[in-house]
Amino acid sequence: MLTVDCRSVDPIKHELSVYVSDQIGAIPALKAHEFVLIPIDEDNPVDVSEVVTCIREFLSSIEEQNNFAVILQDGAILIESITGKTIERKETRPGEMFSCPHCGFLSRYEVEYNEHKKLHYF
Repeated sequence: MLTVDCRSVDPIKHELSVYVSDQIGAIPALKAHEFVLIPIDEDNPVDVSEVVTCIREFLSSIEEQNNFAVILQDGAILIESITGKTIERKETRPGEMFSCPHCGFLSRYEVEYNEHKKLHYF
């Protein structure tokens, strides 16, 4: 079990937990200002370095990689603002979809949509 403290990025905590858990194959459990990753197979614990990499990828996908640091502290992962910036997100309505104008790709998650768009432009 691994805890990720999201106080500095609380508005994107849900999206971040979904992205990281999908990438590493773990079960996320949301708490007030953090989420916990529980391994699916107890014989294969959650790889901390892989989680840190996934969090950095997520922050990069929303172009916030220069504003936040991902720190391993006392067995937990802490996401801290470097510049004092906070993330503010408008709430998306349930069922709102992001659609690619090039190929019609649909996603409920803005991060996944942004990653998809990179396929067309890079």
